[in-house]
Amino acid sequence: MANCDLCGTEAQLVSAVVEGTMLNVCKECSRFGNVVKVSPARHLTKEKTKKIIEEPEEVEVITKDYSSRIKNTREKLGIKQEDLARKINEKESLIHKIESGRIKPNMAVAKKLESALKIRLVETYIENAERKVNMRDENLTIGDLINVKQRKR
Repeated sequence: MANCDLCGTEAQLVSAVVEGTMLNVCKECSRFGNVVKVSPARHLTKEKTKKIIEEPEEVEVITKDYSSRIKNTREKLGIKQEDLARKINEKESLIHKIESGRIKPNMAVAKKLESALKIRLVETYIENAERKVNMRDENLTIGDLINVKQRKR
């Protein structure tokens, strides 16, 4: 047996429309709405699915070897960590942690470092995702359908 969507008791359930929403409720709670007879779902031999090709999404990512690029370039230019920090208006300790690889710079700091050292730290990655949506899926949400509708346009 299942639990009632309204009161939570474990009982034989019926489907009812309560305040505009279809719920599975016990016989006691069915008085708050209109009981609806739901016919069992037909089993189709072939599931109806829609193939959704999402538009390619550009994602900016920081390179994996950011620490060595920053340190090597700074040393080649003969700049101290203190001077570089002052140039990009950040703390020297931040530069040290970034160069040692203990922390990854956020996008704003990475772009400042790119500008100051004239190197590439941010790469554009194009993500092309393709997925299928089963239109008969019980777990399909309204949000999924809205996304499908928006992608069609």
